Amino acid sequence: MEMASARSWSVAQANKTLFLNTLAFTVCFAAWMINGVLVTFLASNQVYDWGPVEIGWLMGIPVLTGSIFRLPAGMLTDKYGGKPVYGILLLFCALPMFLLSYADSFLTFALCSAGFGMAGVSFSIGIAYTSVWYPSERQGTALGIFGAGNAGAALTTLFAPTLLNQLTDNGANIEGWRTLPVYYAAMFIVMAIVFFMFSENKKPAVTRTGLAERLKPLKSVRVWRFGLYYFLVFGCFVAFSQWLVPYFVNVYYMPLVTAGILAALFSFPSGIIRALGGWLSDRCGARAVMYWVLGLSVAISFMLVIPKMEVLSPGEGIMAVRSGIVTEVTPTLVVVDGKRYELIENDLSYRDLDEQLVILPKKHVWQEPVVEVGQSVSKNALLAKGVTRIYFQANVWIFAGLVILLGAVWGVGKAGVYKHIPDYFPNDVGVVGGMVGVIGGLGGFFCPIIFGYLLDATGLWTSCWMFMWVISCICLFWMHNVIQISTRKEMPESVQDF
Repeated sequence: MEMASARSWSVAQANKTLFLNTLAFTVCFAAWMINGVLVTFLASNQVYDWGPVEIGWLMGIPVLTGSIFRLPAGMLTDKYGGKPVYGILLLFCALPMFLLSYADSFLTFALCSAGFGMAGVSFSIGIAYTSVWYPSERQGTALGIFGAGNAGAALTTLFAPTLLNQLTDNGANIEGWRTLPVYYAAMFIVMAIVFFMFSENKKPAVTRTGLAERLKPLKSVRVWRFGLYYFLVFGCFVAFSQWLVPYFVNVYYMPLVTAGILAALFSFPSGIIRALGGWLSDRCGARAVMYWVLGLSVAISFMLVIPKMEVLSPGEGIMAVRSGIVTEVTPTLVVVDGKRYELIENDLSYRDLDEQLVILPKKHVWQEPVVEVGQSVSKNALLAKGVTRIYFQANVWIFAGLVILLGAVWGVGKAGVYKHIPDYFPNDVGVVGGMVGVIGGLGGFFCPIIFGYLLDATGLWTSCWMFMWVISCICLFWMHNVIQISTRKEMPESVQDF
């Protein structure tokens, strides 16, 4: 009876810890992604003269600090437990978030962003703090539920644009934006108080001593391979949670609020479905899950590469079959010494395509006279030039549907990657999870910057999807190649090492 009571208490404590961890992670992730909305709002309202490169840097800086400190945060959690480390982090992030309300330049904005970006280390703290409460067979599901805190990005992209409109009186009082960071700072403080009051501390049963000993697991190639996968499924998710807001505004001319809603639809399912990814990883194995995730990432990214476009190209013209004098020229006819040449008229039917749902590219061809009445022409001279117009709508709803699907796929992949860590490194979850999180988080830092430079160089917003396709192909090829090599060598102990 006492054993059953103790087990019941342990399960209750574990579930309470999981709830608090997930709630705190949701708060941290919502704050971590604030620049995606706030910077876009300030740039689009010309409060600051920031171009794509500056916007990319300001979106990436919080992700950088929240990534590079994940490893030490995970190590501290292994050593001291999650309660003190998580609580102190929440209080610390409140200060730079509050100071952001006084930022008046790119530099001060960047410095404050670097400070509150530390909220991103909550991931490695939460992974280590959650895993110590659950047995191996339930860790995939538990960590998947914890990872659902990624939905905090959706909360920011969904509600922050509307809140900014209210705070600024729809742009009449533009300085009202400075109240938004104050709200987020208060949210940090409230969450810290709740965490200190209701959480229970717990550390791994076995802890390593000495820095070199703690870092020893990082010598495994497996850690770095997992990190690359996480660069894609988490880092790119973080990047697009912010980048999609200016993407919808600039490519589809949407209001900031509408763009925020669509970006939230990308972020929210990805966070929620992570719990499903953990369950699938427990039931089907992470390898099968990752094959599906990387394969779909390659396919969907490729479909998103084709930009919204209108291409005018020379088409099939009409040449004179014999010499003569042009006697008549109309939009549909050219006559040369009695010889009639029928032209394809431009009916301008493509003008209404923007108002229609166009899934596949549309082609329109016509011919335009290049001669005048009375002009002498020789045999094979060009009488009318051909014009071909190719139109691809890249319909916003199809695009949004593919993006939301990709976000959900990456959400499953995030759980698939982290399923391995407590299995292979049960006493080093903080260190290994922190390192994998660092690599993944660096994707969230570098990608918006890379997107900005690619956009600046190519002029194509879809250049970001080209980059995604390349990264997805590399990940899929590497994973499949390692598995095939291991299988051919018939080394069961290495088959799972991918």
